This record gives sequence, structure tokens and C-alpha cells, in this order.
Amino acid sequence: MQLARDGQLIDVRCEMPQCYCHRGRRCFDPISPYSDWEPTADHYPRLKMHGGRLTRDNVRLAHRLCNRRDYGWRVRINAMLGRRMSLEAIADELNAKKVPTIHGTNRWTAASVRKAFVS
Repeated sequence: MQLARDGQLIDVRCEMPQCYCHRGRRCFDPISPYSDWEPTADHYPRLKMHGGRLTRDNVRLAHRLCNRRDYGWRVRINAMLGRRMSLEAIADELNAKKVPTIHGTNRWTAASVRKAFVS
């Protein structure tokens, strides 16, 4: 998908660390109430749950499903960190609950938990 800004074409793509769209990061459906692949705004780098607002310097574009999945594991990891769990224990729990990994690997590791949470 390309958009024009100030007469220049800009390339638009899903900016989530892991894009789940089978058609690729650059393919978006038109906005509708039922599409997982429509464009949505994500609060980033300061998340909404941490007081972030949708402003020019705190937004990234994502597919609806990618945004929802990203939010889901961030909430889980944040809660486990709040319980003072180690990154390794968090990885074990995410694997036990079969939470899809952020980078499409088979298993969560302490390093992937850290990378997922800070990305």
C-alpha cells in the first residue's frame, strides 16, 4: 500500500515486530468492522497501558490482528514481571500456555521475552 504525502509516495507497512498477515506486511484490507487485516494505529513507543497517547511521535501502523496479538502478550508479560518472575520463568509459562512467539520461532526464551517486551 502506498500513500501520498506532500506529493511524495510513501510505503506503508505493518510495523509490529511480528506481522501475522499471510499476504505480507504491505497488504491491508479496506477499513471495516470485521477485517483482521485493516490498518490500525498502535501506541508506540509509549504504550497506552503506560499512559501513551496517539500522537505523531507515539504511533505505528499495524494490522488489527497483529496489534491485538502484540497487546495480548505484552499484557501477559507485564503481569508476570509485576509478580517478579524471571525472564526464564516467563518464557516457560508462555510456552506451557502455547502463546504464539513474537518472531515465529518454536519456543519462547528469556532473550525473546526481553526482546518482545522492549520492542
